[in-house]
Amino acid sequence: MRIIGPIVLALAIVAAPLHAQDTRIAPPDHVPPPATLDQVDWLVGQWTGTGVEGAQAHESWLGPSGGTMVGTFVQETDDGGIMFTEHMYLVEQDGSLAIKLRHFGPDLVGWEDKEGMVTFRLIALEDCAAYFSALTYRCDGDDGMVVAVRTDSDGPDIEELTFRFERQD
Repeated sequence: MRIIGPIVLALAIVAAPLHAQDTRIAPPDHVPPPATLDQVDWLVGQWTGTGVEGAQAHESWLGPSGGTMVGTFVQETDDGGIMFTEHMYLVEQDGSLAIKLRHFGPDLVGWEDKEGMVTFRLIALEDCAAYFSALTYRCDGDDGMVVAVRTDSDGPDIEELTFRFERQD
């Protein structure tokens, strides 16, 4: 199984498969639309909710600084330990937006190689929703957020992992 999004093989194995509903994939010739960080300022803050296997998950985004919003993600285990974390940059790139991230295990060892990272390019922005290729952030009610990441299995089925958050600040 090959993972397109910010979850690697080990997590895809334990995640319950879902039918793809929230994510989109950009065609190879896709040109990201014009966008700025001001258009995704609703992400700024602390978010807590459920993630892999229904265990607690946390996501935080700082406001823009130098054309970048810095974010962190923590996926807990079902007993409250750290399963993995992510260090994320939401950047203005070529007149549009992209999310770049790296994963770290509970021992703070990076999953990608030294120069490696996962990059998601913007496909579309809607009111309170940002669609990146294989990754979606969207509002869910007044204080909720859904994050969905698409995985790619060896078979014909497309799967998504869905994270549901509530604003904490």
